[in-house]
Amino acid sequence: MRAVTLRLVGRERELARLLDRVDALAEGRGTALVVEGEPGIGKTALVRVVCEAAAERGFRVCKGTGDELGRSLPLLPLLDALSTARSDPGATATAERLLARVDDFCAVGPVLLVLDDLHWADAASVAVWKRLARLVPQLPLLLIGVLRPLPRRDDLSALRNGVERLTVPKLADAAVAELVGLLAGGTPDDALVALAADAGGNPLYLVELVEALVRGNAVEVDATGTARLTEADLPASLSAAIADRIGFLSDDVRRVLVAAALLGVGFPVADLAAVLGRRVVDLLPALQDATVAGVLEDRPAGLSFRHPLVRAALYDEVPESARGAWHGEAARALAESGAGVDRVTRQLLAADDRVPDWVGGWLDEHGATLVAHAPEAAVDLLGRVVVTPGATTRRGVLLSHLAEARFRLGDHHGAEAVALAGLEHGTLVDLHWTLAQCRSMTGRSAETLVELDRTLAAPDLTEGDRARLLVLAARAHWDVGELDAAEQLADTALRIGDRGATSWALHVRTIVAMARGRMAEALPLFDRALAVAMGDPATADLRLLLQINQAVTLGELDRGEEAIASASVVRHAADQTGNIVRLAQAQSALGQLLLDAGRWDESLVDVDLLADDLKHPMVSRCDHGVAALIRLHRGDVEGARRDLDAAGAGVRGHVVGPLASATSLELEQAGRRSEALAVLVDGFESVEDLLPDAVRLAVELGADPSAAVARAERLVAELDVPHRRASAAYCRSLVAGDPVGLLHAAEEYRAAGRPLFRAKALAAAAVAFASAGDGTSARAALSHAVDVYTALGADWDVTLLLARMRELGIRRGPHAKHRRATHGWESLTPMELKVTELVVTGLSNRQIGERLFLSGRTVATHVSHVLAKLGVRSRTDIAREAVRHRVG
Repeated sequence: MRAVTLRLVGRERELARLLDRVDALAEGRGTALVVEGEPGIGKTALVRVVCEAAAERGFRVCKGTGDELGRSLPLLPLLDALSTARSDPGATATAERLLARVDDFCAVGPVLLVLDDLHWADAASVAVWKRLARLVPQLPLLLIGVLRPLPRRDDLSALRNGVERLTVPKLADAAVAELVGLLAGGTPDDALVALAADAGGNPLYLVELVEALVRGNAVEVDATGTARLTEADLPASLSAAIADRIGFLSDDVRRVLVAAALLGVGFPVADLAAVLGRRVVDLLPALQDATVAGVLEDRPAGLSFRHPLVRAALYDEVPESARGAWHGEAARALAESGAGVDRVTRQLLAADDRVPDWVGGWLDEHGATLVAHAPEAAVDLLGRVVVTPGATTRRGVLLSHLAEARFRLGDHHGAEAVALAGLEHGTLVDLHWTLAQCRSMTGRSAETLVELDRTLAAPDLTEGDRARLLVLAARAHWDVGELDAAEQLADTALRIGDRGATSWALHVRTIVAMARGRMAEALPLFDRALAVAMGDPATADLRLLLQINQAVTLGELDRGEEAIASASVVRHAADQTGNIVRLAQAQSALGQLLLDAGRWDESLVDVDLLADDLKHPMVSRCDHGVAALIRLHRGDVEGARRDLDAAGAGVRGHVVGPLASATSLELEQAGRRSEALAVLVDGFESVEDLLPDAVRLAVELGADPSAAVARAERLVAELDVPHRRASAAYCRSLVAGDPVGLLHAAEEYRAAGRPLFRAKALAAAAVAFASAGDGTSARAALSHAVDVYTALGADWDVTLLLARMRELGIRRGPHAKHRRATHGWESLTPMELKVTELVVTGLSNRQIGERLFLSGRTVATHVSHVLAKLGVRSRTDIAREAVRHRVG
């Protein structure tokens, strides 16, 4: 503690600023803060005192540290800080669990979370830090990141944006003199002050320099209390000063410390014993000496070097050529001792390029875990191992791991190349699955079919492998829009009877039935597929997919509330398991269901909760289509354009309904109605929701709407449900100019729970009544249409309709509803009110999500919206506002 206290000399201003943030935390106000400065400047010492102050006030204090050796292993600093073991199937899942853990901690009381040496942290840790920084306005969380100006990294530069920054400067001359005096035990003379000036105001350098002088009897304090410099043989640099401290230790202690330096700044004592081949009890004397000498210090998770520069000085003593070999030996020792995959991997990544034979066997056993936890590290290690002669017998399996790792990193072309190389070593179904996923993500499923046809012709396939490959072929045919072939291959796989393949084959059958509009046929297929997949861990992902599609099917059958509830449940399940792919799909499905149900505010919340690079391209395009469509109806042209730009180019073989609708509406609003109609005509054969606007625009432009009307009639014949009856009635009545038929369509849309289309039918009826001279009926239909549009916030539609009716001599009656409030308590949506009620009870975002079947991200977004609408700063302020309005 002495060195820490000394290094706070001259830091009163910085310390006061940090302690102010602790005071704010006591009031429920969070802060995200970056503390930066050169090595040894005292950043860690400052933050340590802040941690002690927070702990004294009863706050939870969590502290983790980045490690140069662990940069390729995701989330290690956060796992240490939050005392969490890595047990989930991937880094993304672990990140979600860590965020939920912080949220739960904050629900109990104020939390201080520090990540030291953030410049050495992996990209995933930095990304989580940034997400937490966005949450501090709504959590009692003081989030501190400690880092150096170098190395420069784009993600760290972005991390600094939008957060508070505290740069720790060099010590002022007066503070340097005070610190030297405290270290030397007397008032420094001019020579000692002049020497201290060479340290450039760096506290670590000053401490090491003066203590080296004291150890070497180069400073004496006279009777007047003056500390005088007596010798000129002084450490010439910080490294030399640190070396001087280490030089006073015995040879055995130095050997132990050099081995410890291989393990990183912090290390478990058991790992050090394994690397040295000694018992822990035999190491204790050396470790105690190193601690007394100020080289090591005790931490909750093990021992740590007092400063990274101390560890670097010891590490640099080992010649670089020997260092790599020693890391390799350390890795083997840790592997044989049963150390975790992360700890062995850190050593392997630092080892030289010569890969021993044992590594191939270790990766064969632990490769799947490494790929799931740290795909970047897996690519590095597996890429080195697969080319070694010792990997020959297991090269196919290792290439399978490597292909999966590249796929997880988003390198679809690289993963494809590795998978193709792996298939030269035999028919591995896992490689085919990775290959198929790569080509699906890049819109090239037709190439998958060529590969699978060749493989299926092989005579030595087992029946189980044949069934799984047939399912892959069926999915590829569906990708390219060949529904008949997809269904036939799925049926063939079903006849083989392999359980895993049966579940996937039934899935293909369901999506084919959905694509053909045979929703009533699809529902029992879902039940059958779920029954087959139940209880098998290998089909957990498939069960989520089946439930997502089941929710979509319920929506198509106009069982809207049931569909939304089902989609909410499966989204929550995907979030809990950390399955980001299915979470994205479930959110997308829910967003479309909420769009249809007129719950647009909730739909918009979920659109951008996940980054586009975490979603399948079709999912991303659908989400942006939903958002753009809502924004266009609400008059937000610029926001809609951003979403349409983000949606990008199309995917062959599929029309994305919301995106097509949004694209057409933007063209219509720009006056390019013929182009808008062309978009709808190109898509209405596969997306029935495009039919009503296709007929409307065709009638307005004098084009032939008969094909669209006929399609609407056929759909009713295939499946008689309210929204299809409404669509057919709307199309017929628009062509005939029949206002009564349009009112009937509006009533069917009401029964289907689709308010936007109901409002469109009412609006069309109002125009038709006015054109026929029936002003009373026109005003009634107009009033109802405007009420529905207003409830949706569809300002563009209201403005357009009122203008059109004025042209026809009709104005709305005096009972117009007020516009929706945008600020204050009255502006809160029903879901925001529900979230607010639960915030008042003290629940965390995760706990609120469990109550409402929302993801933690969704709840956080709702809370952010509530804070903004109420103009308040914290959850405590929300509770005060709720009390004022008698909520909770």
